[in-house]
Formats: sequence, structure tokens, C-alpha cells
Amino acid sequence: MPAESISADSVPDFRSTNRPVSRVAVLGATGSIGVAALDVIENLNRCDPDFAWEVSSMSGHSQIDPLIELAGGCHTPPKCVVVSDAEMEAQAAKALKTASTQTNSRLTERCRLDVGPDALVRAATEKDVDVVVAAIVGRAGLESTLAAVHAGKRVALANKETLVVAGPVVTRAAADNGAELLPVDSEHSAIFQCLAESRARQSQFATAKQPNTAADPSAKTHWPGVRRLILTASGGPFRDWTTAQMREATIEQALAHPTWKMGAKITIDSASMMNKALEVIEAKWLFDVPADKIEVVVHPQSLIHSLVEFEDGSLIAQVSPPDMRMPIQYALTFPRRLPCPAPELDRTQGWDMSLCPADPDRFPALALGFEVARVGGTAGAVVNAANETAVDLFLNGQIRFTDIPEICRRTLLDHDHESSPTLERLLKLDVWARGRARELAQI
Repeated sequence: MPAESISADSVPDFRSTNRPVSRVAVLGATGSIGVAALDVIENLNRCDPDFAWEVSSMSGHSQIDPLIELAGGCHTPPKCVVVSDAEMEAQAAKALKTASTQTNSRLTERCRLDVGPDALVRAATEKDVDVVVAAIVGRAGLESTLAAVHAGKRVALANKETLVVAGPVVTRAAADNGAELLPVDSEHSAIFQCLAESRARQSQFATAKQPNTAADPSAKTHWPGVRRLILTASGGPFRDWTTAQMREATIEQALAHPTWKMGAKITIDSASMMNKALEVIEAKWLFDVPADKIEVVVHPQSLIHSLVEFEDGSLIAQVSPPDMRMPIQYALTFPRRLPCPAPELDRTQGWDMSLCPADPDRFPALALGFEVARVGGTAGAVVNAANETAVDLFLNGQIRFTDIPEICRRTLLDHDHESSPTLERLLKLDVWARGRARELAQI
């Protein structure tokens, strides 16, 4: 029997307004995505000088010295440096003042310091900011990302937890305020690029009635001619391990990702395939696609970042070396394509691009992600909070690696599901789930 197609009346509006985009707020600048974004912006200053790209503001949490060093290395010094950990204010003020007097730093005394969680919101909503790179790891990035959406900004979304926790709230706010949500995750950027033909046909269906997949997860979404979205997964360091082997995995082994260089939390998520589970949920909200139209396959080489299958059985894939600078730049410059500092694929060498089915039995977090994507509502907030807590416990040597998805599953089962929660309710459940996860871990 042929697979049911994804027909097409209505999709999230990814069409660019062609508004000039050049002033960037980089939230989470000291992480791997933030550092890569700053490199991209420096490159755009060289290859796209007419747009006069600049970092308007940048943030870090408690890594003061790296943050100030990054600010000082910008082509045009940022107007504001944000430190979200209020307890670091004195140290940050001293470091910024010292840096502004050094001859090898581009910082000046006009670069101001803003401190605390509310400072992230101020940076994200600053009037002269065109695009916000949302790269704060985990639930901590929700408020500033949502504030940028309410302010109608273009958001280069690297913080998948924002949609996992509050997908319906965020997508509704984007539609109401004319904000653009452009994916930075390599997998979602790949799908975004592969959907170019379908995006071009959206105007044919602009007056059709729009289905609500948030209210009806089984509803068809409306990408013209598209059958399903296929996310690729590297498989992480435990791709070929048995469950018994993973039960004894050390922190060092879990952090040894074979292809990507990332922060500790996302690396552990990749090892458990919870990262892919979260990406399934993100894809549901970002592309308005029900869970049964999303598939995950394992691709160890991390060259094929995702694929789209069309009704005629053809597949379109986005292929590039594993380097986050390419999807970051495309989110900044869309719909334009410009020279990128990411390496090109070496076509003088043979390409090994294998695909194999994912194994939800060995990686139960993946199955949990599809379940959460199907039921929606409060499930995403609960699983995300439980996962962040469990990963932290594992990194501190307090639980086994294989305890992570089990704690998430049990926390989800212990909560009373709501299909249409408010943001306030989601935030309360986030706190509850963290406490419940610790209880289940007996910590």
C-alpha cells in the first residue's frame, strides 16, 4: 500500500520578507553555536560588505573571560555584553573595564554591561536588532527566544528546547507577530532547504482552509507533494553498542562523539539519541508535520543532514561536511546564499554515505520522542526537564547512562497530561518535572 502523502494547503510561512538583516544579537555566544555564529558574522563582513554586518549584543552565563575575549575580537565591538548569571556582575564589570583599556582589544568604554536573566530579554528585543541567534542551551533559552518572537524578529533557532517545551505557544506567537523562525540545527536546516520547491508552491494554496495539527495530531499538513521528512542521526558514540554495554558506559565514553564537536549536554543527548527525539518534536512544530510523517535513519558519516521524500518516491537530500557554520549562515542570510567559512566537501575522495534504520529498542529515548510528538501538550516540557536533570546527574556520576531515558519515561507517566497548556503552566511543569526526575533517581 503506498504511503499516505502530505498534501498541502498551509504551512508555516518561511518566505523571506527580504528585509535587510545585518545587526545580530548572539545569545549563548560562548557555546559552540555562538562561537561559530561569530565566525560567520566576521566572514559576512568580508564577503557581504554592503550589509555592514555587526554583532549588536552577545551573551554568556558565567564564562566571563571567554565572553569578553570574543566581544573584543568582533569586527565592530558589540554595544552590549550580557551576563545572565547575576552573581557574576562584579567580575564581569571588572573584566570589561580592563579589556576596554587594552590596545589589542576593539572594545571601548561605550560597550555596556547588562546582567541577569531579564537582560537576555532586553538584548533579544532591542529595537535595532534584526536577527537573534538563539543558542542558549536547554530550557534557559525559552524566555529570550519567545521575547524575540513577540518582537517580530528573525530568530536563527539553535535552541530546540524552545519548541520542545512550548511549541504551540511559540509558533502561534510567530504567526501573530510576523516573526521568522529559521532553523540552525543542521537537520532542520537541511529539511528547510529541501522543501524549497514546496515553499515556492505555497501561494497556490494561500486561501485554502488551514488545518490545526496542534489540535489534531493525525491531521495532514500541507507541503505540496511531500510524503515525509527524514531526519538523519549519526548514531553517536554508542551506535553499535548493546544495551548491556551502554549500561556500563562511562562519562568519558559518552562524551566521545565520532563526528561532531559540541557541548557536554548535547553530546550526551546525541549518545542516548535523546537529541534526535527532541529534533522529532521540534520538526513537528517547526514544519507543522504530524509525528507519523517524520522518520529517523542512522547516517554515521554526518554528510547527509536530512532528506525529504516526495509523493513520486523521489528523495531530495542536503549534503555538506559536518560544520555548523553553514546552517547558521543560511539562517542569517536567507534567501541569499553567500560564500561560507565552512569547508567544502572534498570531491577528490570517495564518499561513504550509508543509511540504516534507527533502533528504538536499544535507544528508547527515540521512541519516547515520537510519543511526545504525537500527544503534544505538556509532554514536551516534562520530558525536556526530566532529560536536562538526568543528563546533569549522569555527568556528575550519580546515575548510569541507561537511567537517562528511563527517568524521562517515568516522569512523563507520572504527570497529568494537558493538551492545551498555557505558558505559565508549562513553566510550572518544568520545575515539577526536574524535582520528580531527581526523586526517581533517588538523589
